[in-house]
Order: sequence, then structure tokens, then C-alpha cells
Amino acid sequence: MSESWRTRLFRLLFNVWPSYRGTGGRVQYIADDWQEIRVRIPRSWRTRNYMGTTFGGSIYGACDPMFAMILIKALPEEYVVWDKAAEIRFKKPGTEDLYARFRVPDEELADIQSTLEDQDSIDREYTADVVAEDGTVHATVEKTVHISTDENKRA
Repeated sequence: MSESWRTRLFRLLFNVWPSYRGTGGRVQYIADDWQEIRVRIPRSWRTRNYMGTTFGGSIYGACDPMFAMILIKALPEEYVVWDKAAEIRFKKPGTEDLYARFRVPDEELADIQSTLEDQDSIDREYTADVVAEDGTVHATVEKTVHISTDENKRA
């Protein structure tokens, strides 16, 4: 699926937003239906640590909001979405540009809506690998996202 003018505009705004810009990461793509976001973490002076590899904070910061953002945009407005927990496992030092792809399929969105017909809130876990261009996994990010139908029951 391609980007729409709206998701393209949102991508551009995301990349200049100070808190995201500070991570060094760049959103490269947002699907028109908001079910996929792709991120690039370029290897630069802004993302390098003392050892010359990609700073773990840049990797995590570039990945942090993506699953929650997908759910906020892809689910109907009456749902409240919050990040609840996170874990990152570093597997190999990054010495090149790194990439991550975040995707929530139709089936998952339908399951969330179906589940929330019977209960007020749920927590969902999502995983994304941070990879080099050749597919080598450098880190794995796990996010727990809280989804609720009641604004008074935020995580």
C-alpha cells in the first residue's frame, strides 16, 4: 500500500517534531491505512556512541512510539491507546544504517475490537526487529500497549 498525502504530511511532521528528531531516527513510510510504519536510524554523529556504534537510546527512541501510533490511527477514535511497557534486546552493535518495520494487520485490529466488546481494556504485546540492510538483526524491541474503551481507565 502506498502513502497518501495525509500520511506523507504526517511523516514529514513526525520527522521535524523535536522529541522524535532528537532520537536521530527518521520515519520513511506510513501506509495509507496506518497499519505499517517504517523507520530508518542512520549512522551519523548524532546516533553514534562513544564506541562508534549506534547508540542504544537512538535505536529505542526511534522505535518507541510506533505501535501505539499505529493503533491510535488505525482504530476508531473511541479507543484510548497508551504505551505500557517496553523491552529492548541488543544483539549486535550497529555499524551501519539500521531499519525497523512496524505492522499491525487487519486481523489484529479486528481481534482488539472484538475483545473490547466484552471487556473494558486489554494489553497487547508487539515485537519489531531492528535490522541492517542485509537483514542482520541488531536489536529486538518489544512493546506492551494498553487499549481501552473508557477514557477514565487509562493505563
